[in-house]
Formats: sequence, structure tokens, C-alpha cells
Amino acid sequence: MIGSNTDVTTLNSLIATTIDSINGYQESADAVENPQFREMFQELARDRQQVLPQLQAAVARLGGNPEDDGTALAAAHRTFVDLKSAITGRDDKAVINEVERGEDHIKHKYEAALNDTSLSAEARQVVQEAYASVRRGHDRVRDLKHALEGARA
Repeated sequence: MIGSNTDVTTLNSLIATTIDSINGYQESADAVENPQFREMFQELARDRQQVLPQLQAAVARLGGNPEDDGTALAAAHRTFVDLKSAITGRDDKAVINEVERGEDHIKHKYEAALNDTSLSAEARQVVQEAYASVRRGHDRVRDLKHALEGARA
């Protein structure tokens, strides 16, 4: 099936951002000292990795070339992996704050795609299914951040 250029562009943008989020989770897992946080970030990275094949397959079905690199389309949106200052201090709270900022970014990108009225029904369905992973990750990181803030208040 040949899809619209909007479908392919939107899906490829989400693929690149999803790859960035996987890389961000992996970097965050390496940066935190708390083993529970490390395991959570590794688990969230694995969850996002399971989303990629569906998005990439949809692009191929629509006649496009699926993105396979997070930096090609999402270099301008490297919000998720802007961890340099957080990593140098090895401060778990700072890393979690950066991860939440990245999660807000990816959640908004998926929501914008879902609200795009020019997206085909097929592309919208794939985005909706992938959004479930994004929402879960966002909510877990948000809850962790708020729990840490409550513990230090």
C-alpha cells in the first residue's frame, strides 16, 4: 500500500525520536548509581525497542524507507539525551529530571501525531499502539520523579 508522504514523514520522525529515547534510557541506566533505577531504565529501553519494528514495518508498507538511526531526523530534538551535565555529577535525581524532560518531549510528539488530521487511519493505528509504550514510560518516570521530590521535601 502506498501511503501519503505525511504518513511516512510522521512515522519516520517518531521512529527517530523513539530511537533517541532508547539511547537516552541506556545512557541513563549507565549514569545512575541506584540499581533499581538502572533496572527500570533498562526495562523501559527494552519496551521501546519492541515498538520500533511495528513503526518501521508500517513505513515499509506505506512505500517509504524506514528510519533506522535516531540521529538522522532527531538531531535537532536531542532533548532526551541532553544528559552531559547530569552524568558528570552522577546525581540520580538530575538524571531522572533529564529523563522526564525527554519523556515529556516524546509524549508530546506522539500526541501531536495522533492529533494530525491528515494522518491515514493505518498510520494513526500504528502510532496509537506505539503511544501506549510512550505513555507507560512517561508515567513511570514522572511518578519516580515525584516520589523522589516527596521523599526530599
